[in-house]
Amino acid sequence: MTGVAVAAALSVLALAAATVGLGSFGRRAAVTATDLMVASRGVTSLWNASAISSEYISAAAFLGTAGLVLAYGTDTLWLPVAATGGFVLLVAFVTAPLRRSGAYTISDFAEWRLGSVTVRRISSGCVCFIGWFYLLPQFQGAGVTLRVLTGAPVWAGWALVVAVVLTLTLSGGMRSITDVQAVQFWVKLVAIAVPAAALLVLWRLDGADTPSGPPVFGGATTIRVQTESAVRVTAPTAVTVRGTLDGERHDGERVVLSARDHRVGAGAELVFPRGAAVPHAARLPAHSGGAWAMPSERGRDHALYTTYSALLAVLLGTMGLPHILMRFYTNTCGRAARRTAAMVPGLLSLFYVFPALYGTLGRLYTPELLMTGDTDATILTLPRRLAPGLPGSLLVGLVAAGAFAAFISTTCGVVVALAGTVSQCVLRGGTGSFRVGAVFALAVPLCVAWTAGTQNAAGLVTLALTVSACSLCPLLLLGLWWRGLTPLGAGAGLVFGGGLAVATGGAGLFLGPRPGWTAALLAQPALVLAPATLAVMVGVSLAFPRSVPARADRALARMHLPEEAVLH
Repeated sequence: MTGVAVAAALSVLALAAATVGLGSFGRRAAVTATDLMVASRGVTSLWNASAISSEYISAAAFLGTAGLVLAYGTDTLWLPVAATGGFVLLVAFVTAPLRRSGAYTISDFAEWRLGSVTVRRISSGCVCFIGWFYLLPQFQGAGVTLRVLTGAPVWAGWALVVAVVLTLTLSGGMRSITDVQAVQFWVKLVAIAVPAAALLVLWRLDGADTPSGPPVFGGATTIRVQTESAVRVTAPTAVTVRGTLDGERHDGERVVLSARDHRVGAGAELVFPRGAAVPHAARLPAHSGGAWAMPSERGRDHALYTTYSALLAVLLGTMGLPHILMRFYTNTCGRAARRTAAMVPGLLSLFYVFPALYGTLGRLYTPELLMTGDTDATILTLPRRLAPGLPGSLLVGLVAAGAFAAFISTTCGVVVALAGTVSQCVLRGGTGSFRVGAVFALAVPLCVAWTAGTQNAAGLVTLALTVSACSLCPLLLLGLWWRGLTPLGAGAGLVFGGGLAVATGGAGLFLGPRPGWTAALLAQPALVLAPATLAVMVGVSLAFPRSVPARADRALARMHLPEEAVLH
């Protein structure tokens, strides 16, 4: 193994061991279902805010944001803005009243608020699909990280994450993972900030300019393609080819690639000369001039619509993420839940300063990732590119530890949320049912993880946020603030919005990207579906006003009056 592989492997194993060791403290006290699901409602505001921030900094934030900036430019900087801004809406509209409802899960809240077992089951289905979509990029990120750094097969990363997560959730549940996640937030912040500072210094010492035009190879570069793929060449380029190119076998011949799409076979090696324009994976845009640095670049299909739709999906979807909302049940009171949510944007802002820096430097030092489509590897590849030898290996080890902290903390949170939902809705409750639910939560996305292919982690997380924005977010907003919501209206909206969002997400996974307005709507439907879902819930409820639950006034009073007034 190379020095980089050894450093990465040791850091990842050390993180896994430390995670299990830290989780053992909570494991000793976790003896009831309340311990497993909500840590007995005894977590302080700052500690919970650190845990929530850690849970939210997933593979999409740690790897995917830098990859998106590398490929798409400044358009994608709106995603971390929306991710952080979503917690502002959470503070204003959701945290305290939801905490005062006394429910353990969103499904519990739906049944308590509307008095309908049917709505509970539909909302449980939405929770499961959101969680499964959210777990896919965690597995993909873990597989990419180990493959890029150590050459291990992608399933090795999946196995490591699943082993650690099952150890924590099956034994200690929420009580174990709270301490783990809170500590891991600061681990992730250090793991991304320290290498970023070092890379900035090395960039200035190197004297390289700020990226402005199309990316080019800084020297003769050999690209080995792992799987058969289509690449787009923007200018005629002479390369040396070993392997299959456009259906023809080559053994070191010099070939001129014309300006069009080319099919590169698995295992093929292409040697590009210094100064050659970097081809792009066909699914990524080929920017020209300074367009990469300009928002809403017109070369992409319907860029303005997709930007705003993705922004809305992340902004509203954050309000309905089950594993984030479940965290507020662990606070001691509604006031503490609001303080927790207010702290989270500040902590996330500290983190999100750095991924954009990695993506920008990637245009200079790792442009070949645009051709292979492995843009999530930007943050993993940059340290050894700018600092060869021992310093680069140490920085890579630190980044690898942070990346796996992201995968593990987010996966733990999602699994606990799904296990609680499955335990309460499908099974009979209790610690045994919770553990069965945890295994079920991990098994489903593992079965379809291969379909994720080389999709960006942030793109996969956006699928989960889209389902959340089009289903649970409208349910929560209306259920918490509008007396007139009926079980029929809530159920119709969940089936309409959640069902269509899941269908479009599945189509994107299995059918792949396509051009045109239809494809843009399928890829980013939130701008249309989220308002439509809200309209369906309101319209159906107004059409059948007699089915408003009799206890609606009492429920709203409990959620919005001070807890002391409700108790007395």
